[in-house]
Amino acid sequence: MCGIVGYVGQQEAVPILLDGLQKLEYRGYDSAGLAVISKGKLELRRCQGKLNKLVQRVAQAPLKSLVGLGHTRWATHGRPSEENAHPHTNMDGTLAVVHNGIIENDRVLHMELEKEGYCFASDTDSEVFAHLIDKYYRKGTPLETAVRRAVGRVKGTYALGVVSQREPQKIVAARRGSPLIVGLGQKEFFVASDVPALLAHTREMLYIHDNELVTLTPQGVKITSAAGQVQKRKPEHITWDAIQAEKGGYKHFMLKEIYEQPQVMEDTLRGRVTGLGGEVVLDDANLSAALVKNFRRVFLIACGTSWHAGLVGKFLIESMAGIPTEVDFASEFRYRSPLVDRQSLVVLISQSGETADTLAALQEAKRRKAQTLTICNVVGSSMTREAHGTLYTHAGPEIGVASTKAFTAQLTALHLLALYLGRKSGNLSGAKATAHMDRLRGVPRMLERALKTDAHIQELATKLFKHKDFLYLGRGINYPIALEGALKLKEISYIHAEGYPAGEMKHGPIALIDGRMPVVTIATNSSVLEKVMSNIQEVKTRDGSVLALVTQGNREVRKKADWTIEMSAIEESLSPIVNVIPLQLLAYHVAVKRGCDVDQPRNLAKSVTVE
Repeated sequence: MCGIVGYVGQQEAVPILLDGLQKLEYRGYDSAGLAVISKGKLELRRCQGKLNKLVQRVAQAPLKSLVGLGHTRWATHGRPSEENAHPHTNMDGTLAVVHNGIIENDRVLHMELEKEGYCFASDTDSEVFAHLIDKYYRKGTPLETAVRRAVGRVKGTYALGVVSQREPQKIVAARRGSPLIVGLGQKEFFVASDVPALLAHTREMLYIHDNELVTLTPQGVKITSAAGQVQKRKPEHITWDAIQAEKGGYKHFMLKEIYEQPQVMEDTLRGRVTGLGGEVVLDDANLSAALVKNFRRVFLIACGTSWHAGLVGKFLIESMAGIPTEVDFASEFRYRSPLVDRQSLVVLISQSGETADTLAALQEAKRRKAQTLTICNVVGSSMTREAHGTLYTHAGPEIGVASTKAFTAQLTALHLLALYLGRKSGNLSGAKATAHMDRLRGVPRMLERALKTDAHIQELATKLFKHKDFLYLGRGINYPIALEGALKLKEISYIHAEGYPAGEMKHGPIALIDGRMPVVTIATNSSVLEKVMSNIQEVKTRDGSVLALVTQGNREVRKKADWTIEMSAIEESLSPIVNVIPLQLLAYHVAVKRGCDVDQPRNLAKSVTVE
């Protein structure tokens, strides 16, 4: 949830840390801070609010150092304030800690430390780490030993960075359940929560695993296990270009990422659809034909936007593979008794691969002996390491907090998975699979055409942005897209919006409809279009206004709706990928008209690494 960056080497640390924090600000922007060792002493700069306030503070009181840590915070324990901003220090200000995660037993440790004379200056659980490490950091004890003893006392999750003026050329970091990456340079080394923070300096990365500790000095990097054993690991070369994490001329990251979706879909398909007998190549999925034929049920587990992708995936897998499929909220999955066993395939969908609830669901599924597969965008993330197989989505870095291109990549991946399961199970013929692949390859061009509705949607936004409530309706495989459209509007414009299966409108939401509530309806060509048109008539009868997505040439829907967005004709099972584009653009333009912070909506963070 929070962002961590650290540097040790021969360059001035502060500009590197601030640049890294800017790349990580999507992980949290309630407060920010730096801790550096300057002329043998620990120096801090912290402030409440976004990173630019920290930049101003550093400009007013400059720091010079070759080693340091930075942090950008998304508040969990303790309100956003300067006192609660990281880094936190021990009582004499000689040791500083940055932390991403949650300490579940912080009250027990807090009381223990208070009894021993430690005083707390913040309301955060993270400050426990500063004092607990200090407790074990006696004269002659290496910092690594103190950190290892401290994390051994903690229940919960952490990505941790520690510096001390006693050992001024050293950073010690550790992780359990929160992401941590080390970057390798020439006589300089980096640590961060995510790849974009380091791409300007290196593409050689080491992924730190759970319960590992890493020491960074100008001489090199050493990774050790919880027991202190040295861990050997080859670095991974990251192919992302640093410019992918920049806006590229667009006003917001979100708009740039909406426009990247045709390329993202092509990248996710590339090398996986052969055209030979309808076969799909998923090298890292680890799903043999024998395994697939053994499956009696598929579970799709996710949160938020990824959950909506899972709802679409249910339609696809059941129709192509003939395997009963359930879609579960990751936050609920492990708190019931899911009927998961060796004949189950559990698919975890996550952009980051670090979502705490989804990661916990993965672990529960493995405990119950299910086969697990993650659909994920981040190479080397926790889920890709823990699951039996992986289907990468190749969306590149997604900076906007409200997911757009990652969603399209997930839908594409779910099509590939459904085709793969259908062929391996024998439920889908080669001819049908090949025909679907051919249509799938054509969708990126249809996404490009959908993006040409942008100017029209911007005009519609000027008519709609003052409304306080919206209803989104869809049926069949497009019902999840109604949910996603409503979520996007809620996330970035702060307008109340609800997504519903159109047929359920008369079972409650119809009571809300009047001239002040726009109803956004997905009415493109489908097997249930006549039903959707009946729902539109129900809205109009009650003086509601309708904005309809409609297939070009459909005059009947155009006559009934107040406003329309015309879409190219497309096969029904592929329509969600295309229909989500105008709903993303509508949310974007409404939010811009309302003056909202599109890329960093309030109270949200990109990677939810705590429960």
